[in-house]
Amino acid sequence: MLQTGKGAEWPADMITGMRPLVFLCDTPGGRPKQERKRERKSRTMRFIHIADVHLGARPDAGPLYSRQRPRELWETFEHVLHICEEEQTDLLLIAGDLFHRQPLVRELKEVDYLFSELTHTKVVLIAGNHDYISANSNYRTFQWNPNVFPLFGEKLQYADFPELRSAVYGMSYHSREIPRPLYDGVRPAGAEQYEILLAHGGDEKHIPFDRRWLEQSGFDYIALGHIHKPQVFRKDQIIYAGALEPVDKNDTGKHGYVKGGITEEGVRAQWVPCACREYIHLEVTVGTEDTTGSIKKQMEKTINKYGNENIYKIVLMGKRNRDVFLDPERMKGEKNILEIIDRTSPAYDFERLYEENEDTILGRYIGRFRGCREGSVEYQALCEGVEALLGSSQ
Repeated sequence: MLQTGKGAEWPADMITGMRPLVFLCDTPGGRPKQERKRERKSRTMRFIHIADVHLGARPDAGPLYSRQRPRELWETFEHVLHICEEEQTDLLLIAGDLFHRQPLVRELKEVDYLFSELTHTKVVLIAGNHDYISANSNYRTFQWNPNVFPLFGEKLQYADFPELRSAVYGMSYHSREIPRPLYDGVRPAGAEQYEILLAHGGDEKHIPFDRRWLEQSGFDYIALGHIHKPQVFRKDQIIYAGALEPVDKNDTGKHGYVKGGITEEGVRAQWVPCACREYIHLEVTVGTEDTTGSIKKQMEKTINKYGNENIYKIVLMGKRNRDVFLDPERMKGEKNILEIIDRTSPAYDFERLYEENEDTILGRYIGRFRGCREGSVEYQALCEGVEALLGSSQ
């Protein structure tokens, strides 16, 4: 079992006390995988995989929950630690962005205390693009509890857990962006029977990777972070846990963590929802008979189906009466609505208006857009222009 040096300043390419992994196609060192798998032991190595916790973020959560939302990120994180303790999970894998920004010392102390309360679980973490290892990062000098194993080097390295027959590999961000495909071609060192990779990235600015390289890498399990929506690249083996809690209005859907186990027969993993709130985008269709009051009632009825503990973005669609003024603030009422977007268009009879005003500015304006497709940018310009011209003539 290897640990980081307490309070050590690290070289750029590795952490004091951690063995670095050389980038080679052939597996360096260790016993062959086939030989190690002959060691038949029945015990399951149990793990929980989380990512993108973003402690310290202040997500916009609508009128009801924005003030308490930062605290809820901590509470859900603590909930996962309680699960680890109750189930005596062997490894807690944190695939980057535990913090939303550079962590404060007091935040690191709080997290380390929570980790220290785990009587069995060992914690392995990497730094992501949000909590990257900057020149002045408090990660550099912080002294972790003995059950915490940060993989904070710029090059791939691993923590060895012989009693679990497991080794966990990872590297950390030392800048906000890494456009190089650092995971392509990496392989385990053959240190233990079960070998796991922690990886953070997947888009063009944050360690892009070829999914086929990961599938061929030889790791028993690859715990991915950075993409907030849970995704499975290969069943039971290559998984984005997704953000533990949604932190952006576009983080729609359920959020949670991965719970898994590894035996000599292979890996079994399941995704577990645990977030206390969701961002939900809803479309509400508006008709020519609707008013602000009737739309508000319709929105309330729709939200009640999903629960007011969630956070809503409402998109109004359809054709409204041109004489009706929609008041978004009044429509929100007591519901937890973050945003209302009006994509309705006035229910004009453009052909009739054109025929009645053919020789006027209004008629000529309509004529320039005749034949445009409803819903297009041109159609939107037609509606807005006609509404402005009619308004100026009243």
